[in-house]
Amino acid sequence: MPYSPYEWNESIRQRNEFIEERLKEGSPVVALTYDNGILVLTLRGSQRKVFEVYDKLVFSAIGNQSDIESIRTGAIDIAHREGFNRSPDDVSIQRIVGFAISPSIKKVYADPFTAPVVIRAVFAELGKTPDEDQYITVSYDGEFRKYPRMAVIAGTSHAEERMVKHLESETESTVPNLEQALRASLYAWGVGRKHTDPAYDPDEDSDSTNDEKDVSSLIADLLKDDWQVEAAILERNTKRENRFRALTDRDLKDTLAKYR
Repeated sequence: MPYSPYEWNESIRQRNEFIEERLKEGSPVVALTYDNGILVLTLRGSQRKVFEVYDKLVFSAIGNQSDIESIRTGAIDIAHREGFNRSPDDVSIQRIVGFAISPSIKKVYADPFTAPVVIRAVFAELGKTPDEDQYITVSYDGEFRKYPRMAVIAGTSHAEERMVKHLESETESTVPNLEQALRASLYAWGVGRKHTDPAYDPDEDSDSTNDEKDVSSLIADLLKDDWQVEAAILERNTKRENRFRALTDRDLKDTLAKYR
């Protein structure tokens, strides 16, 4: 059945509203450069959210779990195919996202007869130095943006802006070590979670000490409810064969002490 321009635009508007409402339920993700690599952190219930894609690439997302899994496996397949056909040095998030992931998502998004991809994703690529680390976020419409030093994803753009503001204030003068990065990232996650809470009123937003109490209480309450901090790193300088490493409870002990 042919679609008029008005009908197509209306269908896209309705898809956007549907997707954005679903994304508000997602647990934010923080990806941040520290002195010896890249840290990716989130909180979750049961489903794992942080994944290695290739030797120096990591991925995380919010949205429908089936869509996240499709993008994850697709990115892994593309990365390994690129590494085999070209060389491992040619595998980059720019090629994976720009030439494969983004176009496929855009194609689905523009087809009103196809179920949309409900996802907002972040890819990170480890560089030789902190200044060479790269981050790309990809949205449900296939649009992507590139960032240096850090990237965040959350259920609303306002939440992401507040998360970035906090991270910039914590890292503007220096590249943090891992413990500093963990503390800044966990608090930034709490900021993002607070600002996507349906009960939150943006008109009452402030930078007061009450804001810090709200965020700290939110994180502490979720940890009591058996939410888990999931954090993983890509290590820049390591003797291990695999640069990707999931952090253990022991690694997170000092960071979480404030909230327990």
